[in-house]
Amino acid sequence: MGSLSDTIAALGTPVGTAALAVIRVSGPASAELSAIVGGATPPPRVATHGDYRARDGRLVDDVVATFFKGPQSYTGEDSLEISSHGNPLIAQTILEDLYARGCRPAEPGEFTRRAFLNGRLDLSQAEAVMDLIHARSERALAAANQQLRGSLGRHLATLTEAVLVVLARVEAYIDFPDEDLPPEDRVVVAQALADVLRGTDRLLATHRYGDLLRGGIKTVILGEPNAGKSSLLNRLVGHERALVSAEPGTTRDYLEEPLLVGPHALRLIDTAGLRTDPEAIEQMGITKTLERAADADLILWVVDANRPVPPLLPEIADRMSAANTVVVLNKVDLLAQGALPCTIPVGLEALRVSALTGVGLEALIEGIICRADAFQVLQGEEIIAINARHADALRRARECLRSAQDKLAPGAASELLASDLRGVLDALGEIGGKIDHERMLDHLFATFCIGK
Repeated sequence: MGSLSDTIAALGTPVGTAALAVIRVSGPASAELSAIVGGATPPPRVATHGDYRARDGRLVDDVVATFFKGPQSYTGEDSLEISSHGNPLIAQTILEDLYARGCRPAEPGEFTRRAFLNGRLDLSQAEAVMDLIHARSERALAAANQQLRGSLGRHLATLTEAVLVVLARVEAYIDFPDEDLPPEDRVVVAQALADVLRGTDRLLATHRYGDLLRGGIKTVILGEPNAGKSSLLNRLVGHERALVSAEPGTTRDYLEEPLLVGPHALRLIDTAGLRTDPEAIEQMGITKTLERAADADLILWVVDANRPVPPLLPEIADRMSAANTVVVLNKVDLLAQGALPCTIPVGLEALRVSALTGVGLEALIEGIICRADAFQVLQGEEIIAINARHADALRRARECLRSAQDKLAPGAASELLASDLRGVLDALGEIGGKIDHERMLDHLFATFCIGK
């Protein structure tokens, strides 16, 4: 990572032909460079329309330039944004001219890293920028927006303040070694630690939802051969993604398609048919079906409404519940007049659907949305969805809290209790970036795109 004294430049919009392209500049030379358009440094936050001319005087493009005076900018330092026409050649020519004037190419995530280092964002907010860019559903967007505005940071600040209060109380006894924590103070400390532990567990409970928002809800379609699983996949995604045939066992491997259902992003997975006497190649497909079912978030069990309900393998039946499974009684369009569909196991919701005609599809989608909604874990009125790094730090904080609780027994050294509490503070501080681990920062920001 280069020096903060460098002025960096990069394309802030995707490479390719478009109506507009935005070139971002940040660093001490931004004010001087903003004078290229209009001949003088414009007032901050005022869009200036004019010609961009290269160092040799040739006209490059008709642009709009906006200067941002630090610290009131995204990075917290003087910055410049140049909007040009979206011809890639124009954008590249402007970038090369900026490099010739003393800028250097920005590294991946360097703009956001500077925002973090200059105190414009904490680390959880910086990560929310990437979540915002890659959000694939309304709920993912909402969670990223709330985290960008400090929702996670506020919850962490509350926990941190509570730990600091306890630590200050404990360290008062360390300063007076002849004293020990009296019983009444141990009760107060124990209550405070229990409150912090509950708050930590509540945040940790959002980890799974965070994974679902970022990766999509794994929704596995399973059932016996020729029940209509592939037809249902095609109906849901709106195009012929899977081959459909009257011959049973057409699907030998699993297929996966992204799907937006209401405010949720799904990973819809069509699997090989389950049956008791498969051929060797079918058995390989069934093995993969079992693997997909084992880590499914939602299950769509497709059953031919005109046939008896087939038996399920125990490893699949054990995974099913009313909370994660919808029984899709398919082919209701083929039921004889007045006939009733097959009877499903007690406790599971069954919906009548025709994957061929689309009958019942809206009710099925509502059933999926209802179950996906239940994954959300609210903290008050806020959507919190921590990532793996946050979860790792919170688990370490929880371990230190439990260790601290064990040291509240009479006669335990206050110094050891204080050490555990500092461990809690260090772990919580890592989430917001209060603890500066350079290698961790390098890895985190390397996952950002150039220009962000």
